[in-house]
Amino acid sequence: MIDYRIEPLSPEAHLFQVSVTIQKPDPNGQVVSLPAWIPGSYMIRDFARNIIAISAHAGKTALQLNKLDKQRWQLPVVNDAVTIRYQVYAWDLSVRGAHLDTTHGFFNGTSVFLKVEGQDDQACLVEIMPPNGKGYKGWRVATTLPSCGAKPYGFGIYGASNYDELIDHPVEMGLFTDASFEVSGVRHDVVITGKHYADLERICADLQKICAQHIALFGELPEMERYLFLVMAVGDGYGGLEHRHSTALICKRDDLPQVHQTKMSDGYRQFLGLCSHEYFHLWNVKRIKPKAFISPDLSRETYTAQLWAFEGITSYYDDLALLRSGCIDLEGYLTLLAKTISRVLKGPGRLRQSVAESSFDAWTKFYKQDENAPNAIVSYYTKGALIALLLDHIIRDRSDGAQSLDDCMRLLWQQHGAKNIGLEEGAIEQLIATHTGLDLNDFFDSAIRGTEDLDLESALASIGIGFRLRQSRGLTDHGGVADPATANDSTRLVLGVVTRSEGKDLVIANVFDQGAAQLAGLSAGDVLMAIDGLRVTEANVDSLVTSALNGTPVKVHAFRRDELMVFDVTPLPAVNDTCELWVKSDVDQDTLKRRASWSADISKSE
Repeated sequence: MIDYRIEPLSPEAHLFQVSVTIQKPDPNGQVVSLPAWIPGSYMIRDFARNIIAISAHAGKTALQLNKLDKQRWQLPVVNDAVTIRYQVYAWDLSVRGAHLDTTHGFFNGTSVFLKVEGQDDQACLVEIMPPNGKGYKGWRVATTLPSCGAKPYGFGIYGASNYDELIDHPVEMGLFTDASFEVSGVRHDVVITGKHYADLERICADLQKICAQHIALFGELPEMERYLFLVMAVGDGYGGLEHRHSTALICKRDDLPQVHQTKMSDGYRQFLGLCSHEYFHLWNVKRIKPKAFISPDLSRETYTAQLWAFEGITSYYDDLALLRSGCIDLEGYLTLLAKTISRVLKGPGRLRQSVAESSFDAWTKFYKQDENAPNAIVSYYTKGALIALLLDHIIRDRSDGAQSLDDCMRLLWQQHGAKNIGLEEGAIEQLIATHTGLDLNDFFDSAIRGTEDLDLESALASIGIGFRLRQSRGLTDHGGVADPATANDSTRLVLGVVTRSEGKDLVIANVFDQGAAQLAGLSAGDVLMAIDGLRVTEANVDSLVTSALNGTPVKVHAFRRDELMVFDVTPLPAVNDTCELWVKSDVDQDTLKRRASWSADISKSE
């Protein structure tokens, strides 16, 4: 048994005090370490950098800890039980790390719990302590760690069967609101931290329908006593991370519906999509996973070229579940789909990097994006979702509706996820091809390992959805549902840049390959000052560019570092990279049946 204890030592200074007691240290000198990354977020984060003080004792005898590298320490040879105490600086308000202040505390085990090398298969006990002081009297604890005496939502002792389980149950402490609902006989809790005015009854009702959809698709819920949605409501933020029995989420408080609101806002739709995405991960990633992720080495990168499937397929089903569950209608779904298509098409990097390469290079490229990222990479989330959509309809069309991607996901669960058998590289493609009996080699080579644009128009036409591309009307225009009779014949001129405001300055964030700005010599980081003698602002930059005559250069003044530079830029027509979709009304009965089958409420139809 490995014993842990964690206490919010000083919320004002953002310090957790942690101890780990090792009853039988390695006789050759016990080594302990802290992970360098957290499963589900593929970037080396070096959590050990936040340990600011560490010491070890055997009884009353102080021991010398020898630091081996950035995340490992070694104890001297000792025959007695050893306790290591250390402080962790917790000021990362994200779903990946640890955060502590006078309003709440949150941590992932990867940020705070040292691993006892060679004994990580041992059972663990962890005592979660409250902070001292009257101001923390009402604090509670929310976690799916199994209780070993702690009362529901209470401080006390919790347990885990091994280290991997210990670090896969995030913990929230503080003042929070909570509600619950039941799906498939399992209690699901929603805990919201942070000031908010959310309609918890509506949130639970919608999440219940979404969760039921995912359970119906896979045929069963993984074995668990309880599931927990941990939500941090903030002024501006977005993110989620999956765990074996829970998810940690951050959202804008304004995205959460209030009691008097009945319409589906864009923000609430995004929040439900995030919850849907993380819940689908209960099967796809947490249990259906690459072989390399079965027992990953958390001290270093763990590579796979399959993230397009684990994140991309999940990204396909997250919004589809909103439609199938009735939380949104078909037009609402098409709005989300059109925006996903537009996001992919607006990135020139899609023509240079495949989703297989994007998956493999997640550690160094996707999670470490720089100013050239739009020209160099493609998202395995967004393009992966489109590949899943296209694959689903190819299977449906070629099998005359007898099979679908749904069937393949169930098979992946039954043959791999439920049995904890990891997938070798390429195994997903082989399983789908074998199960469907279809020759999909050319499709997989092109879509997964190639960089060609996907033929989405044909796939959507098969279910009576219209598709067209047009020029963007501005940086915030990502397409949506359109009236097919409405044309967009005007030509819009652009610089081929993305800008951001820094105070009163308008800074170029990204320069697109072969765009007008790049051809003229402008670079990311340049501060735009004037166009044709008129001062540039965030509000007028678009109009200054679009008012230029086609083929006529404009004079752009910009600061690069502290040097004022002048560029002759000839704005170019915007490319057709913005997607519009619509529901066709003049379709035959077979098309309507295909559409209905694809968008069916699985929880009711099966």
